Amino acid sequence: MQKENKTYFSIILIFILGFAVSAVMADTEKAKEHFNTGLTAEQNSNSDEAILSYKAAISENADFIDAYINLGAIYFKQKDYKNALDMYRTAVEKDKKNVTALSNLGNVEYKLKKYAEAEINFKAAISITPVDAKLFKDLGKVYYAKRDYKELVKTLNKCHALGGGSHLTHYMLGKGYQKTDKSGQAIKAFKKSVTLKKKNYNAQFAMGQIYLSQQKFQSAAGAFNKALKANPKKHRAAYNYAVAVESNDPDNYVKNISAWERFIKIARKNPRARKEMSSAEGHLKELKEAKRQADLQ
Repeated sequence: MQKENKTYFSIILIFILGFAVSAVMADTEKAKEHFNTGLTAEQNSNSDEAILSYKAAISENADFIDAYINLGAIYFKQKDYKNALDMYRTAVEKDKKNVTALSNLGNVEYKLKKYAEAEINFKAAISITPVDAKLFKDLGKVYYAKRDYKELVKTLNKCHALGGGSHLTHYMLGKGYQKTDKSGQAIKAFKKSVTLKKKNYNAQFAMGQIYLSQQKFQSAAGAFNKALKANPKKHRAAYNYAVAVESNDPDNYVKNISAWERFIKIARKNPRARKEMSSAEGHLKELKEAKRQADLQ
């Protein structure tokens, strides 16, 4: 009788376990169905339906990593960084080796200025995929924001060695070199940035600053002039251009007057430039008087 009871209970246990396994499998299948519905909704630009579908997938399978990642991507695109952060954090907690989840979490933290946390997650992603140039680019952006220029230089050089890079990474690399007193390498990086983006205010302005500090006034004037072509509204570039032009040829009154008039015209539209504009107007009067006196001789 005891043997029969054991057999009976074994059959019941097998039945229960089989039912539980089939239920889990059913949940997994339902989760996939909801996930695929979410993908279709995203393709049709229906974010609301996609969000509901991915949430339904997670409710069926709490370990559905891709659903968390896709939800996070939608929230990130909507600039809902709080919810994006929650989704990516959960994905990383469930799969600490998921490079996509780690890098996306780093990007959200970067947006939220959580630079220390972003650095940790980008480094974790790099430790898993050390040949991904984009990860080094994203980590470089963190170092640029932190003003950690030595790490910035190392990180972006690695990015470029892996075949990555853009006008932005070369510009940031140039700033890293500039801030660590390596002007020659900075100029090379800025020039590379300009080859990748012709109308490049930041790189041209940065080159102009270096040339001006080196008293290479003609080169400085050329760089500031190109910066102004990229963005004609920047009063600081117009001011520095006028300084460089006059420093290069103090007796060329026509060119110097024109340069300062250009600055004043731009500065009038910017309340932040009032002090410089007042000084420039006084200097412009002096130049015009000096030109008048020169013309009388």
